[in-house]
Amino acid sequence: MADFTDDGIDRTTTLKVSGLTCGHCVAHVTEELEALSGVKDVSVVLNKGGQSVVTVVSDVVLDDAALAEAIDEAGDYTLDAAERDVRIS
Repeated sequence: MADFTDDGIDRTTTLKVSGLTCGHCVAHVTEELEALSGVKDVSVVLNKGGQSVVTVVSDVVLDDAALAEAIDEAGDYTLDAAERDVRIS
């Protein structure tokens, strides 16, 4: 389950996803990720046949399992890694 952030600041999650080969792949992944609660924006840098970089902006901390499920639901793609922005106080 996603947790709302205490500070109300948007969070950026960067995903490495393999299996995307075209604009249709990008559209499917974008649609599934945008359907997650709290997601405000999704952008994809397509790397055909390699790891594409997907940036997700949200107002909640996104759960790894939910991200992986959305990627899987989009098609034959694999979530290889997820990195979140780091805040230093």
